[in-house]
Amino acid sequence: MKTSGNTILVTGGGSGIGRELARRWHDLGNTVVVAGRSEGPLAETAKGHANIHVMTLDVSDPADIQRFARDVAARFPGLNVLVNNAGIMRYEDVTARRDLADVEATVVTNLLGPIRLIDALVEHLKGQDDAAIINVSSGLAFVPMPKAATYSATKAAIHSYTISLRAKLEGMVEVIELAPPAVQTELTPGQSTREGYLPLGTFIDQVMAQFESGNPPAEVCVPNTLILRNAEKEGRFEEALAMTKGF
Repeated sequence: MKTSGNTILVTGGGSGIGRELARRWHDLGNTVVVAGRSEGPLAETAKGHANIHVMTLDVSDPADIQRFARDVAARFPGLNVLVNNAGIMRYEDVTARRDLADVEATVVTNLLGPIRLIDALVEHLKGQDDAAIINVSSGLAFVPMPKAATYSATKAAIHSYTISLRAKLEGMVEVIELAPPAVQTELTPGQSTREGYLPLGTFIDQVMAQFESGNPPAEVCVPNTLILRNAEKEGRFEEALAMTKGF
């Protein structure tokens, strides 16, 4: 993925990781489109950044994804990078029967949303120079957090789906996985100040150092992610699972 001169779409661009990535890519000389359900937070992301543009999108709605894909390709025909960052995380008790509304919303938003948006834009991306798809997974794709079982499962699925995409789109679209660790954002209530989680600014600095090289790896992992990514290979899986169980 080239460093500048891209037109980059970032879903979930109204807060947290999506917001800060959008701003950093903008400052490197890219046109950035931030997308999400609510225009207000997106406008806050774009404030003071002349080449960040706001478009609304509900990734849980298949019809809205189709509408958005048509609109964004028409408005920004040079779009060549898709960043699937939008996601939700809900804690759950899997030990008893319950209302599965949160579970279903998590699967639709975190897994079907990216699949549907990729499907809607893949033909456009294949026609662009220096095209890339960046799927945001999680360290929990490799070692789950039991109290966020469905979230962890969707991220494991995104990891697997990204591998398949990379194999099938080789030579046409670069496919990158970005796997954050536990980062201080508002993904869950109070997380932005939670002790032991990686400060958002530190995480963004570590990620952008890899992208700014102009040759990011297929899996962009920061040191805190590697604790989980390499746990099974290094014989530490049960130790890592005990850690995530305690989060």
